[in-house]
Amino acid sequence: MDYPRLIKLDTVIEITTLSVPTIYRLIKKGKFPKQIMVAERSARWSESEVLEYINEKFKLREDHENG
Repeated sequence: MDYPRLIKLDTVIEITTLSVPTIYRLIKKGKFPKQIMVAERSARWSESEVLEYINEKFKLREDHENG
């Protein structure tokens, strides 16, 4: 059985190159995937949701270049 892969904030930063404040600001605006609290003080993100966010940025760029 396949399980969703959960990643830590440092991996989210590595994938997106966004800063911590920017990530949380985008989450607050509903423009970035919300973290999943796996324990009281332990947050993770869905890797597939973060990658989907990045892929959407590529798509928007391509649409902008072609439109």
